[in-house]
Amino acid sequence: MAPPSRSPSKQRRPARPRPSRSPTGRAPAPSRARWALLGGLVAAIVVLGGILTVAVRGSDGAAGGQIELAHVHGLGVDPGSGDLYAGSHYGLVRLPARGEPTRVSGVQDFMGFTVAGPDRFLASGHPGEDQDGPPNVGLIESTDGGRSWQTLSLAGEADFHTLEARHGLVYGSNAGKLMVSRDGQTWDTRASIEVADLAVSPEGPDTLLATTQPGLVRSDDGGRSFQLVRDAPLLQLLTWTDTGTLIGVEPEGTVHASADGGSTWQQRGTVGATPEALTATEDEVHVAVEGGIVSSTDGGRTFRTRYQAD
Repeated sequence: MAPPSRSPSKQRRPARPRPSRSPTGRAPAPSRARWALLGGLVAAIVVLGGILTVAVRGSDGAAGGQIELAHVHGLGVDPGSGDLYAGSHYGLVRLPARGEPTRVSGVQDFMGFTVAGPDRFLASGHPGEDQDGPPNVGLIESTDGGRSWQTLSLAGEADFHTLEARHGLVYGSNAGKLMVSRDGQTWDTRASIEVADLAVSPEGPDTLLATTQPGLVRSDDGGRSFQLVRDAPLLQLLTWTDTGTLIGVEPEGTVHASADGGSTWQQRGTVGATPEALTATEDEVHVAVEGGIVSSTDGGRTFRTRYQAD
């Protein structure tokens, strides 16, 4: 998920009470009122989600009929090809800038999908109806652009709803635990925290931001503890580009950007719907919304419909 040449002035927002920071430095306990304000922040990412139906072709180029991209849990751009990929409840779909979408995997529920490098993807989730294996697939990896997948660890144990790969590390959120791995096989369990989305700084492996019920939180010790970021917008989705710009989206679709690691934010455009997944590279921002995918080429100031259900 490049800094803009001009930063618009920060939008003034009505003041709202913020939970006090706990003396331990950990994120405050979840608030029912704030969950109501978010409209079920995690539920919007994990449970709700629309259905995007597009005509696709199979990985062999033959006509593949219709496919449903229901519950889009992850978007990522392959740095080798520049193609956009969407991990959803009904498998993985390649969405090139030109040409038809292509189905690149079987029907499987992909959770926590992320692009780790050219043709290298990581994901979690659940097997499809015609697939064998435990109900939770753990951490799985593809090194051929999503056509085939291998289990790396935690099969039958973990269901990572959020995955990030940076600095040679894998960061995952599983059942209220933030976990980090150097090899994708052995894991260090760090903070106990419910996060909806996670972003890792491109400058170092210890600086993390996460969206939670009380608001945006930050860690400077690799996810062992988190502190609330005051005066930040209440974000649902978050990504940190390789050039250092943070892009975040509120539950109702308003887009914000930060060029200083989340200390200050500037309001940009809107995706016009409830967001489901987010990724950004340079000035390109892609957001899965109910019924489609919208894209921006100006850092999230304006969006156009990239794919829309019929």
